Amino acid sequence: RHASGDWGNVCKEDAATNNEAVKAGFRILSAYPLDPAKPCRGFGENTVWIITEADRSATTFLLPSEY
Repeated sequence: RHASGDWGNVCKEDAATNNEAVKAGFRILSAYPLDPAKPCRGFGENTVWIITEADRSATTFLLPSEY
């Protein structure tokens, strides 16, 4: 999802920033539920974050205990 431009459960501002980041080469942040059957608002215990660095050298997955 992250690689195809579906930013998951981020706010509208972060989604817009991500869309610009794809074009301009900045960092991209997505947030998704760990358990899709439970609520996820882009933060909290049921969230996994995916961050792609600006230079596209690395993509990192962060669990709630790591964020």
